[in-house]
Amino acid sequence: MAKSGSLLAEVHQNLRNFIKSGITTWDIEVFVRNYIESHGGVAAQIGFEGYEYATCISVNDEICHGFPKQQVLKNGDLVKVDMCVELNGEMSDSCWAYVVGKATPKVLNLMNVTKKALYIGIEQAQVGNRTGDIGHAIQTYVESEGYSVVRDFIAHGIGPTIHEEPLFAHYGEAGKGIRLKEGMTITIEPMVNIGTWQMKMEPNGWEAKTKDGSLSCQYEHSLAITKEGPVILTSQGEEGTY
Repeated sequence: MAKSGSLLAEVHQNLRNFIKSGITTWDIEVFVRNYIESHGGVAAQIGFEGYEYATCISVNDEICHGFPKQQVLKNGDLVKVDMCVELNGEMSDSCWAYVVGKATPKVLNLMNVTKKALYIGIEQAQVGNRTGDIGHAIQTYVESEGYSVVRDFIAHGIGPTIHEEPLFAHYGEAGKGIRLKEGMTITIEPMVNIGTWQMKMEPNGWEAKTKDGSLSCQYEHSLAITKEGPVILTSQGEEGTY
């Protein structure tokens, strides 16, 4: 799984220079799929529960599961790219956020808070803790910064398929939920909005947007629960640098 995660992180690192004003989200889809397949991996989201693409690309007020399309990106757009990679039968899942051109202070602060929320959640991914400890820590921090945590989408176990138990929220009560055990592999993927946490679903049944049209951001890692603490599988040792 670490090798799969390393390949996934490589894709994200290369997207830093690829994403720019004037390209489309479909260009990102093509780049990601070609990179994964040319490096021996499988774009695992294709065909999962009927999904047709290698990526979910959500822009600005899109929370998650945005379809890649002929949408031209412009300076200031906040772009979240979520993907899953299968390599030699092992899964990884990660979402990174990017800004096209120069980020405004508003966008940059949202990105920084969301990223920190992810790592605050990861700190709670300890043997003996419960999934509610993760959600509570994330919610407490995000709301202290004046933002809201999306409640309609969840974190999950990963391996041997993309979505496994445990399924858990990024909000809630400490001390509640499934107890974390050594050897579990999970994702943590907070989605943070500037405005309300509430969402609206597009007619295609996949794409979710903020109900009030406010900006939304997401970061996600796959990780393993070990007796030494959480081990991030999708970082290539570059935590906090993206």
